[in-house]
Amino acid sequence: MAHHQSDVEETAMSEKELVESLNRALAWELRAIALYSHYSAYVSGIHRLYLADHFNNEVNESVTHAATVRSAIVKLDGTAITERDATPILHTSNYKEMLAEAYETEKKAVETYSEILPLVEKIGDTELFDSLEVVYFDEQRSVEELRMMLKD
Repeated sequence: MAHHQSDVEETAMSEKELVESLNRALAWELRAIALYSHYSAYVSGIHRLYLADHFNNEVNESVTHAATVRSAIVKLDGTAITERDATPILHTSNYKEMLAEAYETEKKAVETYSEILPLVEKIGDTELFDSLEVVYFDEQRSVEELRMMLKD
């Protein structure tokens, strides 16, 4: 019986750690929403033609990701945060600076989700793993796309 108890405690600990990591991811998604909304408004010149739409699409992707993460937190009986990550958003109308900021943000998201997936694996929830892995792959694609956009 004592052995079973430690398994239950270990699962509870893993879930608590997972909720904390998910809240970190949620904070980054909320920051991404603010960042991309801001940049879609301020991007100017010829690059506005493409980048205003691109940034708005990224807002929508971040909203979708935030919803996935929130659902995961609710499923784990956690409390989802409502504040964005405190990392300041650089105000600029220079599209290269915007892309560089977006690149750093997406890299941070990839890092966060790559810490989350092993924790989800540990609690053995395959449905949750699948939904978060999709988000992880989205973020990786964004990093690669931004890397290419930043090349001259």
